[in-house]
Amino acid sequence: MWRRRSCGRLRPALCVDLDGTLVKSDTLLDSLFTLFRRNLIQALRCCLFLARGKAAFKAEVAQQSVLNPALLPYNRSLLEFLRGEHAVGRDIFLVTATNEEQAKSIAEHLGIFAGVIASNAEIHLRDQAPREALERQFPDRGFDYVGNSRGDLQALGMAQKAMLANPDASLRGKLSRRKIAVHDVFEDRSPRIKTIVSALRVKQWPKNLLIFLPLALAHSLFHRYHFLLAVIAFFSWSFAASAAYVLNDLLDVEADRSHPAKCKRPFASGDFSARSGVFAVCLLLLFAVLLASQLPGRFAFWLAVYFVATLAYSFGLKKLALIDVLTLAGLYTVRMVAGASATDSEFSAWLGAFSIFFFLSLAIAKRYAELDNLRKADRSPASGRGYRIQDIEQLRSFGTASGYAAVVVFALYINNPEILQHYQHFQRLWLLALVPFFWINRIWLLAHRGELDEDPVAFALTDYRSAILAVVALLIVFISL
Repeated sequence: MWRRRSCGRLRPALCVDLDGTLVKSDTLLDSLFTLFRRNLIQALRCCLFLARGKAAFKAEVAQQSVLNPALLPYNRSLLEFLRGEHAVGRDIFLVTATNEEQAKSIAEHLGIFAGVIASNAEIHLRDQAPREALERQFPDRGFDYVGNSRGDLQALGMAQKAMLANPDASLRGKLSRRKIAVHDVFEDRSPRIKTIVSALRVKQWPKNLLIFLPLALAHSLFHRYHFLLAVIAFFSWSFAASAAYVLNDLLDVEADRSHPAKCKRPFASGDFSARSGVFAVCLLLLFAVLLASQLPGRFAFWLAVYFVATLAYSFGLKKLALIDVLTLAGLYTVRMVAGASATDSEFSAWLGAFSIFFFLSLAIAKRYAELDNLRKADRSPASGRGYRIQDIEQLRSFGTASGYAAVVVFALYINNPEILQHYQHFQRLWLLALVPFFWINRIWLLAHRGELDEDPVAFALTDYRSAILAVVALLIVFISL
């Protein structure tokens, strides 16, 4: 027991669960993933405390990684109700299996709780423990209870009024079978399908169409067998990429909550649980491996390289200036190498050089736009990101130079004798060089104006002018055949 306020009336106390109820996420898993991001060795050391029991494990994680209560994704409808009850003088208690240190910090931040009943290093408040704690705490006056999962079933059955917040699908059925009436439900979550699609970053899948590019350049795109191999490779890569995105968002959950836009991501907002995220990572990797097993072994190698490099980027490379953008450019190029491996197509050194310079320019443009937005808001870059505001002009030089290098490589590529033999009117291909030249210049012009607020590749997928340029490029290729 943390603190108790005396009450002149014997009105039932209002007891509220924490994880999944007051806070839409799981604070233990959020703390653990945040610790993995900050200090991998310390996080693994905390996991060893599981041998001493869940109570000791939770206490160690809470000691090493305390979440900022101001950033947590609270159930807004429930919190509004609690503040209303607090305003009329009702005693509200936070009852949770979370470690008491974390629970206390949340209670102190909100300032509406008369007390906290939580786990400590010796006692894990789970299963029968909440029932015993509540019976000791409220032997006469009774209590109302707000919960969300099967772990709250005992407390809900004892409560004078049972209330739910974002309840599990199975909880309502169990309450109905036990004839426990539900007096109120506090919902605050996005539609499930929309949340899953957002968490998997399906909108990023078009980037993986680069897998088809070596096949298209080899003029074998309409070869049924090779096209089928490319389709399998595309979905295998997309599943692995989604697994990497989910894992990155789990590790970044605390940082995302402090970002004005990223705070709306499914894990940061609490609309998708960390447990579901871990399950999704395992399932996506299983699908990726099963599909990769149907392709040549070289594809599986490049898929593994991509996934490991993505994890390395998430854990540390993203904090190293220039190394981060080189890694991003390399990840795009690896997609094309993998596509060539899956379809047994040739991967031209010209294509590799163009890809590195082209995507390096776009990666730098993204960093430039981020720094420019921070400069306009008079804010400093996040610690550990590797860049300073004063680097912005140098980044623009790097990025535009890399973009022009890509155009030069492209021009040399289309003049290659091995390429020209596929085109009857190869002179017309020179018009094609104008397309990347115009597009790269436009991207940098938008970045300079402060109108590029997202990943340039993602921007291109929704920009109608970029779509028009793509159609123009296809027409130039068609009239050159």
